[in-house]
Amino acid sequence: MDAVRSQFIGGELVSGSSTDAIDVVDPATGNVIAEVNAGSSADVDTAVAAARHAFDTGEWQARSAEDRASVLWRMAEGIGEHLEELANLEVRDNGMPLLLARAMMGSAISKLKYHAGMVGKIHGLTADLSGPGQELLAYTRAEPVGVAATITPWNAPFATFIAKLAPALAAGCSVVSKPAEQTPLTAMRFGELLYDWDLLPKGQVNIVNGLGTVAGDALAKHPDVDKISFTGSTAVGRKLIEASAGNLKRLTLELGGKSPLFIFDDADLEQAIPAAAQAIFLNSGQVCIAGSRLFIQRGVYDQVVEGVARIGEALRLGNGLDPMTQLGPLVSEQHLLRVMGYIESGRSEGAELVGGGARHGDEGYFVTPTVFANRGRSDLRIVREEIFGPVVVAMPFDGIEEVAALANDTDYGLGAGVYTRDNSTAHRVAKVIKAGNIWVNCYGVLNPAVPFGGYKRSGWGRESGSEGLQSYLETKAVYVRL
Repeated sequence: MDAVRSQFIGGELVSGSSTDAIDVVDPATGNVIAEVNAGSSADVDTAVAAARHAFDTGEWQARSAEDRASVLWRMAEGIGEHLEELANLEVRDNGMPLLLARAMMGSAISKLKYHAGMVGKIHGLTADLSGPGQELLAYTRAEPVGVAATITPWNAPFATFIAKLAPALAAGCSVVSKPAEQTPLTAMRFGELLYDWDLLPKGQVNIVNGLGTVAGDALAKHPDVDKISFTGSTAVGRKLIEASAGNLKRLTLELGGKSPLFIFDDADLEQAIPAAAQAIFLNSGQVCIAGSRLFIQRGVYDQVVEGVARIGEALRLGNGLDPMTQLGPLVSEQHLLRVMGYIESGRSEGAELVGGGARHGDEGYFVTPTVFANRGRSDLRIVREEIFGPVVVAMPFDGIEEVAALANDTDYGLGAGVYTRDNSTAHRVAKVIKAGNIWVNCYGVLNPAVPFGGYKRSGWGRESGSEGLQSYLETKAVYVRL
């Protein structure tokens, strides 16, 4: 990756105005593998100006729905053509196993194809308001909100980048995207592909690499940015709210989670136990919807805890490019220290360490899959706070009457799961849990046609589905006397 051409602005691959650079580290080795220019606030100004010009010129909006849909579909095909290249780059950037990186590319393709199909389904409503002595018609128009800034996380870099780009383009917005500084490589490679494909008007999509405290802050405060879509921590989400308040930007925020997973006595444990392990150990627990609070009905508590710990112990940790690897490293040394701090906190506060709990290997940022048993206290840090690592806390419960209190005893409300053979139990649990996504006898299933988002401190608004597309649109009401 060429450090002096690590911005995609106005349809061109350019160097930033700053000489500062960001080291990109392979989390499996701790070695620097690339250097990207650290975009400045001046680079953000240039990118926003390019996006504003593209939007105000209106070339993209003026194209037919069929043409715009074909562009999104061509992008999806292009990712498929470069899937192995992008997946390998994602592994080196983020550390995830190659199999998961390929699935992330597949998710990106699905998002683009879904929104290609949605381009022609953007429409308003009509209302006949006529009465005695007058004929009056009202109708609504769905119009793009304008310049959208998308700020993406490091845990699913490319999939989230495309998940925001696709609906923004489908709605007719122009875009300035800022990838996470830890994982900029796949978004930047996509910028190079956009340059080669020449599918879009100049400035319709811009990519600015940079630090959140510089480039992200500049986007949040910029008066010509109409909307921000952010995925990341709740703490940074609060800062974005404050920074964007000056000009009342529209915000979509997908933030933290501390998701509960309930396993009832009658559950099919051959499905439930592997699902509980997958819910927390996938991507080394660096997943916003990770099932980090595991509630197990008392009759099967020991069996489930032992089963999850056994699966965690058997997982093969290693470099994600090794096809035998099942679990990769954490994204950075800083994050490794944070997760290890939570593990030590769990020990010191009295939780029982059933499995894992140690750093793995001599290089890279690996943590062994960790299972704590906690039979009483709900005030432990590992129960209350989002760890974002392969650490689960297993707690017993007695009956369905406890579910609402246990599940909702958190500041978050992103996801929740329930395993039971009783349909009545499943629906009752789904009704009482305050979370944006509930999975019954499955966990973590996502689809571009279904809205995704959270309650409480897990965010504002929804992504995906028609609701996600609507967040990039304004509704205009028109009244006509006939």
